[in-house]
Amino acid sequence: MASAPRTSALAQDVTLREVWAWSMYDFANSGYTTVVITAVFNAYFVAAVAGAAPWATFAWTAALSVSYAAIVVTGPLVGAWADAHAAKKRLLLASTVGCVLFTALLWFAAPGEVALALALVVLSNFFFGTGENLIAAFLPELADSRAMGRVSGWGWSFGYIGGIVSLGLCLAYVTWAQARGDPASSFVPVTMLITAAVFALAATPTFVYLRERGKPLPGGGALREAWARVHQTLRHAREFSDLRRFLLCTVFYQAGITAVIALAAIYAEQAMKFTTQQTITLILVVNFTAAAGAFGFGYLQDRIGHVRAVALTLVGWIAMILIAGTAAGAPAFWLAANIAGLCMGSSQAAGRAVVGYLAPTPRLAEFFGLWGLAVKTASIFGPITYGIVTWVFAGNHRLGIFAVGLYFVIGLALLAGVDVERGRQAALKAS
Repeated sequence: MASAPRTSALAQDVTLREVWAWSMYDFANSGYTTVVITAVFNAYFVAAVAGAAPWATFAWTAALSVSYAAIVVTGPLVGAWADAHAAKKRLLLASTVGCVLFTALLWFAAPGEVALALALVVLSNFFFGTGENLIAAFLPELADSRAMGRVSGWGWSFGYIGGIVSLGLCLAYVTWAQARGDPASSFVPVTMLITAAVFALAATPTFVYLRERGKPLPGGGALREAWARVHQTLRHAREFSDLRRFLLCTVFYQAGITAVIALAAIYAEQAMKFTTQQTITLILVVNFTAAAGAFGFGYLQDRIGHVRAVALTLVGWIAMILIAGTAAGAPAFWLAANIAGLCMGSSQAAGRAVVGYLAPTPRLAEFFGLWGLAVKTASIFGPITYGIVTWVFAGNHRLGIFAVGLYFVIGLALLAGVDVERGRQAALKAS
């Protein structure tokens, strides 16, 4: 792809080719969440690997919570170390290799191999989440401060297209395998190899064209210095009260989003009685909706303002929960799923843009590490809330979806106290 002149949405010395390369990472890693976490392997784990045991959904959510807890502990430290060494790109490569490797190894997660499957999910999701934090930290270097929502939306929308490609390839293979009469234990492992291969190939342009603009900090080579920087950020959090409140808001609404992402296929198959092929088709269509939402909403966010934009998506999430929880048939559930798609793309792109707008320039990776901490903290208790409710209440998945819906309500209430312009001034003052 040829280099293009800078547009008004981009920062100085940034070309469209570099932004495309950055967006390609969202394209690449979205296959992992779409196939492994959302559409295929989660339902396969519950139904086949764990044999539809009463504790299966809880075990799945517990594994995700363990991986997110590990990211919570390491995320800010990895970000601080990356800032100190100007090493965002190097660490991103390491996390990519880890996620691709452990996703491919899910090939060996046969029925009954519960411990192996859970261990591989923990490891692959840990490396995925670490890479997600690192790629987000490049955003403020690429986008003009007035176009954070737009450029973030480009990345998220491109990411959903990547999810469509990975899931579409998996659907084609699953359809062919089912026509032959192959069992899920035969075709699901192959989808893990497909997902890993697409991730590796699609991420290649990122490492060829994306530039590392950071400069190593004097005396910042020691691990102790990285810890000191994290401690200083937390100690001086009062200087960034709006960012702090938004991160708390993020903890709650992301808890709901992560639960929906991690349990969509399980809910479709257990509560709505969808087949594997119907579920994959549903998620495939929802990814188109999410791509459109992420792309279009970025422009709307830059026009109406960050807080109003995020609030609009949270109202949409609450509506989705009410429709999905009361859906009696497939049409209502399809409606709810597509509302979720619109809100998923827009709310995640919007949240990343807000953090980029409120973060001090010299400590971008570190503050995006804190954003990752908020998102992954949410991911610990969001899905597991659903898992506990369905375990305690004898597999009542509708009650589980209503339980996680409360997180969107709390997030909306917390958002009301965020003043992004005041927060932006605090970030500029600290830069």
